[in-house]
Amino acid sequence: MHLQDEKSSLSLAMTPQQLAVIQILTCLSDLVYIAPSGVQKEMMKNQDIYVMSLSAQDHEAVRQKQKQRTYLRSPPSFKPSQCTPLFLAAFTRRGAACCIHTHSQWAVLVTLLLEAQGPGNNKVFEINNIEQIKGFGRGHAKVGNLGYHDTLRIPVIENTPHEEDLTEYLEEAMEQYPDAFAVLVRRHGVYVWGSSVHQAKTQCESLDYLFQLAVEMKKLGLPWISEVTQIAPQRT
Repeated sequence: MHLQDEKSSLSLAMTPQQLAVIQILTCLSDLVYIAPSGVQKEMMKNQDIYVMSLSAQDHEAVRQKQKQRTYLRSPPSFKPSQCTPLFLAAFTRRGAACCIHTHSQWAVLVTLLLEAQGPGNNKVFEINNIEQIKGFGRGHAKVGNLGYHDTLRIPVIENTPHEEDLTEYLEEAMEQYPDAFAVLVRRHGVYVWGSSVHQAKTQCESLDYLFQLAVEMKKLGLPWISEVTQIAPQRT
């Protein structure tokens, strides 16, 4: 993995405030590269990255706090991101090769708008008939991308005081919405994953665009879900 190449690619579309955490699982092996906690991501060096073997971990024992994660490389000056168990959930449950976590203001605002709708209407962000929806895959192990008339659904989970405590709620959201490539965390941000760095980055950028658009639509009193007549045949 060439860290500088990945940082440069991601930084082109995101501010340092948005680019909170990067995690990458290589496609050629089971190595996971973990960002250190409390380090500005644009300042990271290769030697700052934690490395672990995914297959060498006893995930259930770690979950039960009977064992700690083992690392092939552990920088002495830092500690691994608190987000690590959430990213591992994307890797193990969705076969993701990259997971990105941001504190996007647009993601936070969307969760607040959903919260204002009251209980029962605040658990999923839905939007359709917007061109940018084409930037998302149809779902885990499915071929192709969503179409213009499709509905994109992103589940919302509640925030917790400690990041790692979000893990079980993220996993529950994955079970409820198996085709989702992202999970919103209320008043916090969003987790996005993909089968490659490119897909994760593209979907993260597309989501940020759609979240901003959704906020502006709400200001104008425009609905996120609409009925638009299909004027051309659906292509497979």
